[in-house]
Order: sequence, then C-alpha cells, then structure tokens
Amino acid sequence: MKNNWYVITGAPSSGKTTIIKLLEKKGYKVLYEIARAYIDQELKKGKTIQEIRKDEANFQRKILDLKIKYESKLNPKKITFLDRAIPDSIAYYELTKVPRDKYLDKAMKRTYYKKIFIFEKLELEKDYARTESKKDVEKLESLIEKAYENLSFPIIKVPKMGVGKRLKFILDNL
Repeated sequence: MKNNWYVITGAPSSGKTTIIKLLEKKGYKVLYEIARAYIDQELKKGKTIQEIRKDEANFQRKILDLKIKYESKLNPKKITFLDRAIPDSIAYYELTKVPRDKYLDKAMKRTYYKKIFIFEKLELEKDYARTESKKDVEKLESLIEKAYENLSFPIIKVPKMGVGKRLKFILDNL
C-alpha cells in the first residue's frame, strides 16, 4: 500500500534520533526507534540489557513484531518519519545470526516507504542500550544499505554534515 512514510536509517550512532526529534519539533509525525523503546520499557521493569538480549532470536522477533504493530497503526496519508523500519530487521537478523524466516519475508512483502534516508555513520557513542562493537557497526552499515537496496524504494544517502544542514538536506529531498 502506498503511503507518505520516510525512513531515517543507518548504523548506530549516526544521528538518526537527533534528526527525528528535530522533525517532530517542526510538526511532523514521527515514530521513534522501536528497539530502544522496547529496551527502555524492559529496563524499567528491572531487567538488565544482558537479560533483555540473552535470547537474540527472541529479541529480534519481538522487535519485528513491534515494528509491524506500530507501522500498521500509522496513517498512510500523513507524512511520517520512522527512526528505522521493518527492513532494518533484515540487517539485524543477519548481524546477530538469527535465521531469516517466513515471518520476516512476509512482513517485507507488505512494506512500502516513499524514500529511505541512509545516514553515513558518525563516531560510535556507546550508551546503555547499544551492545554493538565498532566492528558490528561497520558491518551493520553495509547490511542496512544492502537490505534497502534489495527493495525498490528510492534511497538517498545522507552524508556527514552539521545537524541543521542534515535536516535541510532531508526536507529538500522529500
């Protein structure tokens, strides 16, 4: 189904959430990164990041379930920016060696995005939710790009530049 959704994606610590927050301040509808929201929710329950991610296959499938659930509730007519989207799961499945399954393939057949903005990675900033190593980040950058290139959505690569210039670049390329 056609929609007005734009994906902001890229390696961890590439500035996606910063831009999503700015787009929201400008009045755009946004969907924050589902994995981080889920991790935050589980941490509030008293779990550790290690407990949350101990069964990586279960974790990745849970995130995919949540992406499907939240994307299905979005208004297809309203311009919406997503901090990652369903196809990012392809990259994370591969990175974490979770076998690709029919559920992921079925979800991919139902996706559509107006454009994909892939952010060039910045310096990795570790935080409570990021478990990826620098090597993982390098690999994720190419896996995410490959996942979206294998789909038919228009891709725009967003180079390293100041936050204001990145925001303008995105808005100029809608």
